[in-house]
Amino acid sequence: MPAQVTLYSARGCHLCERAEATLRSLRDELGFGLDEIDITGEPDLEARYREWLPVVEIEGERAFVYFVPEEALRRRLGRARTEPR
Repeated sequence: MPAQVTLYSARGCHLCERAEATLRSLRDELGFGLDEIDITGEPDLEARYREWLPVVEIEGERAFVYFVPEEALRRRLGRARTEPR
């Protein structure tokens, strides 16, 4: 079963756009599911994530903020595949 990656982002966030591009470019190669959540106008999500954007979670666990380094993502996804859920 592929790992589930969630990207929390907001409109007008340039770092979010870069993180999205990185995740989309690696999704097929690394075989993970991707949920993209725009927090704009959602008070609970804004309070939880706004200062850290973009936020990337793998299997519900915060993995990256601000940037998504390719090699670090590869390592984290490799671990997510071998850990029991």
